[in-house]
Amino acid sequence: MAFESLASKLQNVFKKLTGRGKLSENDVKEAMREIKLALLEADVSFAVVKSFINTVTARAVGAEVLESLTPGQQVIKIVNEELTALMGSSNAKLEFGTRTPSVVLLLGLQGAGKTTMAGKLASYLEKHFGKSPLLVACDVYRPAAVEQLKIVGEKVKIPVFERGTQNPIDTAKLAIEEAKRLFKDLVIIDTAGRLHIDDAMMDEIEAIKEATSPAETLLVVDAMTGQDAINVAKTFNERLDITGVILTKLDGDARGGAALSVRAATSKPIKFCGIGEKLTDIEPFHPDRMASRILGMGDVLTLIEKAQSAYDEKKAKELEEKIKKNDLNLEDYLDQLRQMRNMGSLEEIMGMLPGVDTSKLSGAEIDEKILARTEAIVLSMTPKERRKPEILNASRKRRIAAGSGTTIQEVNRLLKQFEQTKQMMKQFSGGLFGKKKKGKKGRLPFGF
Repeated sequence: MAFESLASKLQNVFKKLTGRGKLSENDVKEAMREIKLALLEADVSFAVVKSFINTVTARAVGAEVLESLTPGQQVIKIVNEELTALMGSSNAKLEFGTRTPSVVLLLGLQGAGKTTMAGKLASYLEKHFGKSPLLVACDVYRPAAVEQLKIVGEKVKIPVFERGTQNPIDTAKLAIEEAKRLFKDLVIIDTAGRLHIDDAMMDEIEAIKEATSPAETLLVVDAMTGQDAINVAKTFNERLDITGVILTKLDGDARGGAALSVRAATSKPIKFCGIGEKLTDIEPFHPDRMASRILGMGDVLTLIEKAQSAYDEKKAKELEEKIKKNDLNLEDYLDQLRQMRNMGSLEEIMGMLPGVDTSKLSGAEIDEKILARTEAIVLSMTPKERRKPEILNASRKRRIAAGSGTTIQEVNRLLKQFEQTKQMMKQFSGGLFGKKKKGKKGRLPFGF
């Protein structure tokens, strides 16, 4: 999980601060030393750390903070504000420009995840912005790069324009003409990367940029590259004047220092981040929400957005009526579990809840296979058994356990959890399914 190590260390520092009551200037400076070490260990560049610590210290040792009734909370507030500012203050929206089709140019080193990100971004913009994208394969050097983009495009059901190993500059030009012919309003160009920065690569990408006049030139950076990400970002920005950054593999880096350093090094916003291997694992980058996650304050807004995106409003209304009539069955229960699974991993969801120490989640029993076993048990039942679980006797349970590859104890455990959930939903149905608030896209699944 991104920033896991940093988050754990910062939260420990803040526990000491809030546990002391009144603070002295020395207390604050000692905390700043610990924060400085935590940031450096998280792979944040020294220059960024030095500037950050100086700014926070200058604000935190003021009389207004030290003489307040809650000085520890005031210091945390300052760190939160400065951490948010360090990552860009607010979410930077993707610009589409005034030309049609809009062009988004993706660039970066080989292995950063550009090709997969092209598919993720296209799918996201189609779903959330109503765009009609065309993916363009301009990586003609890496073996099977064109084929990889075609596979990605097929998975997200978005067409791919390619001309094999033809000159990528000509391919990019032809792609825009093809987009106009197909009435596509967005072109996303996947360019070639290299194992290191070289002039030939830069010249080629500069030529593609000049030929296509992109609304966005986005640098795709592997968050796990650490300090190298800063040098890469600086060089690309100097040569190509990037408009923003996309961080990939943010889920796989417990340190996450690249996110804090790249923004400071280029002064260009981080617009999106890749948070997993699935083609739906992409999020807009919100500096304020990320800062809250790092400081253990959770990220309830993103959690709600995920739930609303994963949950179907028509099904929510049907579920509401069933709960009111106490007519909830195992088919509904299974549907809710599937909706929750669409929101992401349980560890990811838990990490968005306030007060949860993400470093301790790895040792917790958050077994993703539980959902698979639950699904297997329910699907091993007949339609009648799912709708009327009260008819499940010992012989039926033995058959279900054998059919699902589980035990009778697991079947009984599932039935008990279902009954508890049913009673809880009946008891709180008025609060969970109140009037829909203006601007909300839908209701939320069990437990939210």
